[in-house]
Amino acid sequence: MGEVSIIGLDLAKNVSVAFGASSIQAHGGADGSVVFRRKLSRAQLLKFMAAQPPCVVAMEACASSH
Repeated sequence: MGEVSIIGLDLAKNVSVAFGASSIQAHGGADGSVVFRRKLSRAQLLKFMAAQPPCVVAMEACASSH
């Protein structure tokens, strides 16, 4: 597995899900494999994201999650 370069977040009120993958490049490079999948509380998510390398972060949330 490669180094994480993309993190997807499914945000919710109490528990969020983080999904990390290596990037997919058109001319070779990383293979897009899954690096991690984790369920995290709000406090855990804050600590977890602070420890990640610079990368793209995409967030998904339903209308009622704000």
